[in-house]
Amino acid sequence: MAISSEIEYAKIDDLSLDPLNSRLGRANTGPRVTQEKILELMQDWTLDELAVSFLESGFWPQEALLVVEEPLYGKKRLVVVEGNRRLAALKFLHRAVQGNPTSRKWAEIAESQRAPKNLFTRIPYLRIGSRKEIEAFLGFRHVTGIKEWKPAEKAEYIAKLIENSKMTYQEVMRKIGSNTPAVRQHYISYRLLLQMEEEEEISTKHVEDKFSVLYLSLRSQGTQKYLHINIKADPKAARRPVPPEHLKALKRFALWLFGDDKHLPLFTDSRRVDDFGRILESPQAVEYLERTEKPNFEVAFRAAGGDEPELLR
Repeated sequence: MAISSEIEYAKIDDLSLDPLNSRLGRANTGPRVTQEKILELMQDWTLDELAVSFLESGFWPQEALLVVEEPLYGKKRLVVVEGNRRLAALKFLHRAVQGNPTSRKWAEIAESQRAPKNLFTRIPYLRIGSRKEIEAFLGFRHVTGIKEWKPAEKAEYIAKLIENSKMTYQEVMRKIGSNTPAVRQHYISYRLLLQMEEEEEISTKHVEDKFSVLYLSLRSQGTQKYLHINIKADPKAARRPVPPEHLKALKRFALWLFGDDKHLPLFTDSRRVDDFGRILESPQAVEYLERTEKPNFEVAFRAAGGDEPELLR
């Protein structure tokens, strides 16, 4: 079936937000996440701009939601898999129009002008057969296309394609319009994040927000060597990137890169990720980092010979 070419219409209460939406964050997704919880998580997604547009122009059919009919909360429902921001904006606006605004901002939006006729009763959508049938479309649109996701969301989506749909790196690459090394690095970075979360001694409070730093660090030979990561591993071998005998190195690596409640990260400028990789390639610099309670990045960098080009100049 893929994406239907026939536009259908539904009332706002007949459409459900997607509890599996990767943008909600890994800790907030799952079939048991309620609609209220999803709205709470989405309230800061600049939905007011969409709401104002709906009041002025209505809901254009060419912006139809993509919907799959599947079990949710114990019954078959129309679940929006593309267009959740639009639906959330409509739901907040609908509450405000009915006299139950969630904030003063929404009350003011609802009072600014009358909602177009049928705005909440004839919402256009296109039906799809299954999520799997539009993976390629969603992947291109959000991973490499015009509505790009954050790095952690991108990596999680790639991991779902590989693990749930049993795709190879090359198949994912063809579906989302990326390249194989980037797909592989995203997947290994994501699996490394999950491996960190399994270790009680590793603080991952800030890792997801700084996922791009983790991703970039994996391109350096220093990081790969220090953690004994095979950056060219196939998906099966990459599910646990760091071998068990090197988990102590992973704990130190995470502390240096992200810090914890008692320690600041070794550096905060993401442009220095490659310099960090150079540090990890140097036995002298690594020895300094491992024996020092609160090491200094510049001292480690000099120990790795990082200032040699400047000295020569």
